[in-house]
Amino acid sequence: MSEIGSISVVFPAWDEAENLPQLLGRALEVLPRFAKEFEIIVVDDGSLDETPRIAARYPGVRLLRHSRNRGYGAALRTGLRAARFDWVFFSDADLQFDLGDLEDLIRASHETDIVAGYRTPRRDPWGRLALAWIWGRLVRALYRIRIRDIDCAFKLFRRSVLEAIPIESVGACINTELLVRARAAGFRICQVPVQHFPRRAGQASGARPRVMLRAVRELVTLRSRLR
Repeated sequence: MSEIGSISVVFPAWDEAENLPQLLGRALEVLPRFAKEFEIIVVDDGSLDETPRIAARYPGVRLLRHSRNRGYGAALRTGLRAARFDWVFFSDADLQFDLGDLEDLIRASHETDIVAGYRTPRRDPWGRLALAWIWGRLVRALYRIRIRDIDCAFKLFRRSVLEAIPIESVGACINTELLVRARAAGFRICQVPVQHFPRRAGQASGARPRVMLRAVRELVTLRSRLR
């Protein structure tokens, strides 16, 4: 079994009360197998349900809170910046991934700086799949980066990478920003297939027009800043 010295695990969450107990239970089950030392960080992005109260019940879970909903990227950025251990992993709180697949990322981490999961196959509605296809082609056209599933929320970073690059996105562009900036800074990226499951509870927000427009604006802004 692959093992890592220490790892911070970040879960951004917005109104994920139905999913959080199973997510945190699974995390506390699998992490001791892979890490000698770990921390779990839940970033509540202004939830209106029981998300923060559920997270607070779990011993050892660090709960960080936004007083209002600031966006997926803002929540993830808060968690990444708060991480204390040598490796930092993040995933969504919607139970569309199996945290057991983290072992495959750890196995691939020894000679790289970032391990990016890619969903195989991706279990989302056709509308989201179409938007993801368009986004992927746009990112490739702008940045010439060959990542199979750039928005997959199942990634493992050396903390030194996150300390070396700025993170400015507050919306859905953050996955793209992380990998584009890391590649521009010379960090190594490898890719690993991971399982993906349909969302069973809670509401997805990634395909909302406001979220999509923000992501496109951030993508264009990122290109101008990199230049």
